[in-house]
Amino acid sequence: MTDVTPARNARRQHHWRRDLIELAALFTAVAVADALANTIAHGPDGPYLLIASAIALVATATFHTWWARRHSHAPPIADTGGPGAARSGTARSSGTPGGTVPRETSLWRMRTTVRDEPGTLAALCTALARHHVDILTLQTHPLADGTVDEFLLRAPVELQAQQITREVSAAGGTSTWIERADAHDLVDTPTRLLGLATRTALDAAELPLALRQLLGRCTIRSLPAESLAGRPTEPAPVEGVLDGSTMRLRDPNDGTIIIERPYLPFTPTEFARASALVELDARLGPRVPRSQDVLTLPEGNEITVRRADQSDLRAARAMHDRCSARTLGLRYHGPVGDADRYLNHLLSPRFGRTLAVQTASGRIVALGHLLWDGDETEVALLVEDQWQRRGIGSELLGRLVAMAAEAGCESVYAVTQASNTGMVAAMRGLGLPLDYQIEEGTLVITARLDTTPVRSHLPYELPHPLPHERAEQRRDGR
Repeated sequence: MTDVTPARNARRQHHWRRDLIELAALFTAVAVADALANTIAHGPDGPYLLIASAIALVATATFHTWWARRHSHAPPIADTGGPGAARSGTARSSGTPGGTVPRETSLWRMRTTVRDEPGTLAALCTALARHHVDILTLQTHPLADGTVDEFLLRAPVELQAQQITREVSAAGGTSTWIERADAHDLVDTPTRLLGLATRTALDAAELPLALRQLLGRCTIRSLPAESLAGRPTEPAPVEGVLDGSTMRLRDPNDGTIIIERPYLPFTPTEFARASALVELDARLGPRVPRSQDVLTLPEGNEITVRRADQSDLRAARAMHDRCSARTLGLRYHGPVGDADRYLNHLLSPRFGRTLAVQTASGRIVALGHLLWDGDETEVALLVEDQWQRRGIGSELLGRLVAMAAEAGCESVYAVTQASNTGMVAAMRGLGLPLDYQIEEGTLVITARLDTTPVRSHLPYELPHPLPHERAEQRRDGR
């Protein structure tokens, strides 16, 4: 422990002998000055010498003041290396003293594990500073046998990830993981967590996206309490389970949320944050934004487009009962069995977002689904027979694609049949680059979105393929 002396005791104590010596020196100086003045004043040119001496003293004082001001505002001496240079984010110019030139940099997110000993973090920071790497943010995740340090770094653009990893390993870091970051990572952690909590509080469908942004690149699966066939699944954990690179949390919808990140184990800190976000969702209960848009069709009828959820199950089932077998076959690629259970799954905010179109009487006549399917995103439409060919499908599709772009999706796909000319025309009407894949009458149309995603993948994955879809209809391995 370093001893600190209080400021009032740090001043040197005066002694009476020192005061006596200073007083004697003062009297001696006065006597010498008086003797010199009398000698000069009684000389032939005494008054002129006194005036000249005064002018010389004034000139000397003026010069000294100018010199002191000029050098007190001089720029500091350039530092050509060391932590200070790395922290500045610029490269010093060796040709001009004190000059700087901008250095092109890139952002990295890095995580490494260090021993829980004094000096380990300092050694790591020193190794990064030698390569002019600036540490923008630092989070620590304590473990039983060490500490996981998570950095946001600004490094020279020519510095590669492998070189950063080697330097960190040489400084004592283990299990190092690094990836490119973007401007969204510059937000400090408390602000980011509050933003994610706000999004979750406003819309239950935001929970999977919030968890994905909170935990990084991972796979999130929602396992319902019962499968679509009515068989019970594994029981949901009451308090949650953390097992290395897998989390299991109790879903507020009586299921289990399974989060997996094989490339990087979760820390207790991340588990606590994810649990708090899920707990917030559970306490707030079912909710969707109640905003709605009223549109006028070409023939003059007014329709309302709004978000839908499981509370609309009865109205959605009634719409299914009014649809023809051909319309249902084009949507589901086969006969629909237990429509109640099937629709309850599609309307759940855990698997995506649903838009409903209702008439002035409140009857639902169309549904549009945006479904998180692992690393991909599916769009699906169902329009009641009497309301087809009126632009409702194109309106729904455009809104769903806009939602996908806002969520950071790179692309969306639709699974339909080659004979479904309405869906094909709606996809072409998006004005986006399209990819077509067809096999045995099943057509998969993928639209690439002209947006830069916040993250490289979408989080949610369906618990298992839906009937008559995906596994049997997408044999191309997608």
